[in-house]
Amino acid sequence: MRLPAILLVSTLAAGAALAPSTGEARVYVDIGVAPPPPRVVAVPPPRAGYVWAPGYWYWNGSRHVWHSGYWMSERRGYHWVAPAWEPRGPRWHYVPGRWER
Repeated sequence: MRLPAILLVSTLAAGAALAPSTGEARVYVDIGVAPPPPRVVAVPPPRAGYVWAPGYWYWNGSRHVWHSGYWMSERRGYHWVAPAWEPRGPRWHYVPGRWER
């Protein structure tokens, strides 16, 4: 009876050691081409329970492409920070949109 318990515990321990850990994937975009100025778009009237995410320029690998604004569900206690391009020396770095407290 003792041997099956030892086998069970060692099997569970081995499985836990081999289980994938939780991680976070990040993609960094750093290019030498400045993004065009943001487009001026009329923001729609407020909608209860939603936040307007303004449009932004993204890099598709060869050029900037405009992504139109859209509504997304609000997160109470947070505010939406829109994606942005930051100059870093002679290059431009993309900072994705995110929720902040």
